[in-house]
Amino acid sequence: MSEGGVTYLLWQDLVGITRTRGVPTRDLPKRLAHGLGWARAGQAITAFGSIVDNPWGPMDEARQVPDPSTRFTIPASADMPDFHGVICDSLLDDGSPWPCAPRSFYRAALAALEAETGLTLMASFEHEFSVTGPDFTPSAGFSISAVFQQNRFLTELEAALTHAGVTTYTIEPEYGAGQYEVACAPEVGLKAADVCVITREIIREIARRHGLSASFTPKPAADAVGNGAHVHFSLVGKSGENRTYDPAGPMQLSQVAARFSAGILAHVDALLALTAPVPVSYFRLGPHHWSTGYCAIGLQNREATLRVTPGLGDEVSRAKGHNIEYRSCDGTASPYLVLGALIFAGLDGIRRNLPCPAGITTDPAEMTDEARAAAGVTALPTSLAQALDALVADEVARGWFDRETLDVYVALKRWEVQTATQLGEAETFARYRQAY
Repeated sequence: MSEGGVTYLLWQDLVGITRTRGVPTRDLPKRLAHGLGWARAGQAITAFGSIVDNPWGPMDEARQVPDPSTRFTIPASADMPDFHGVICDSLLDDGSPWPCAPRSFYRAALAALEAETGLTLMASFEHEFSVTGPDFTPSAGFSISAVFQQNRFLTELEAALTHAGVTTYTIEPEYGAGQYEVACAPEVGLKAADVCVITREIIREIARRHGLSASFTPKPAADAVGNGAHVHFSLVGKSGENRTYDPAGPMQLSQVAARFSAGILAHVDALLALTAPVPVSYFRLGPHHWSTGYCAIGLQNREATLRVTPGLGDEVSRAKGHNIEYRSCDGTASPYLVLGALIFAGLDGIRRNLPCPAGITTDPAEMTDEARAAAGVTALPTSLAQALDALVADEVARGWFDRETLDVYVALKRWEVQTATQLGEAETFARYRQAY
C-alpha cells in the first residue's frame, strides 16, 4: 500500500452511519497505539445530524484506534485517487473498550459465546440496494437488461470489492426497480461485520463514481420493493467446523443451534429495534413481503423470521453449508449491533435450554389463528415504536447493554419515531433514501 495520500479512520455509530477522521497515510503507524480522539457525544448524532440528549459532556472522549488487520483500499479510477480506509476500535483512555461502540458490543458478544460454548459465529450479509441516477430508467427486475444497463458499474464494483479483500458470491439485479444485490462469502467473528461495513461503503462509492446513488434504505417509497440485509450465520468450532448441522436433528439443526435459534425467537420483538431500526423498516416487514411478519422458523421458508438453509451435495458439503438466515434485518442497522444482539439472544436460548419450535412448512399468514397459536407463531411488531417498547420491556435484552448505551440508543430511535410523524410519509422516505 502506498504511503502517500490520506488514510481514513472509520467507525460505526449506533445509527449505523460510518463516521471518520483522516490522517496522512505516512503517519498511520503513529496512530496505532492511541488513535484519534472523538467526542463521545458524537455517538448521540442521529442519521439526519441532530444530537439527542446524552450523558456525555463536551470533554468526554473515546479514542478511535485503528485495527491494522482491517486496512483496505478502493483503487483509483478515472480522475479519482485511491481511497485508503481502516476500521477502528473505540477505546477509553485506559485502553479498555468503550461499551457504547457497536464494535465493542459485538466483540463482547463473541467473547461470551466462546467462553460459554467454545464456539464462534460465522456470518455473511446479503446487501440489497436501490440505484438511482439522472439518466437511469430501470429495466425489469431480475432481467439481463438490468445488468446491461449497469454492467460497467457492477464490473468495477466487483473489482473494487475483490481489491479490498471482500469475497463476493453473487452480484445480480433484484426484483425492484433499480434494485441490485451483492451477497458475500461468510466470515468468522469480527471480520463478518467489518466486511459488511466495507462492502456497503464500497457499493456507495463505486455507484457515486458512475453518477449514481446507491441507497440501502429498507423502503425507497411506500409502494417500492424493500431492501433487506438478510443475515446468514452458523456456529463454528475452533477448527472452523460447522456445529450448526446434525442430520438427525429437527430441520437438521444441532442441539446447540436449535437452542440458539430458540433464543433468537424468544427475543425477536426486542431484536427488531436493533435489526429493523428505522420507521420505514416496518413498511418492508409484513406478511407476503418475503421479509417476515411473524415470529417463526422453517426449513427454506422465506416468510419465517429464521429460515434454515440446508447445504447441498454430499454429506461433507451439506454439513459445511448448513446455516440459518435471519430475515428481519435491513441496511440501516449497524452489523455489529445486529450480530452481537443475535449472539446474546441465542446464548439466552442455550443457557435456558429453550426448545426450538417446530419448523413451519407454509406461509404463516395463511395459517388460521388457531394453527398459529398451536405452533407458537406470533405477529412481529408493526412499528419501530412497538419494537422499542419490546426492547425496553425485555429484561434479558436490556442486560446486553450498559445503561448509557441503551438509554442513548432508545433516545435516538424515539427521536426518529417522533421526527417521522412530524415530517409525514413522503418526506420521511426521502430522508432515509438520502441518509442510507
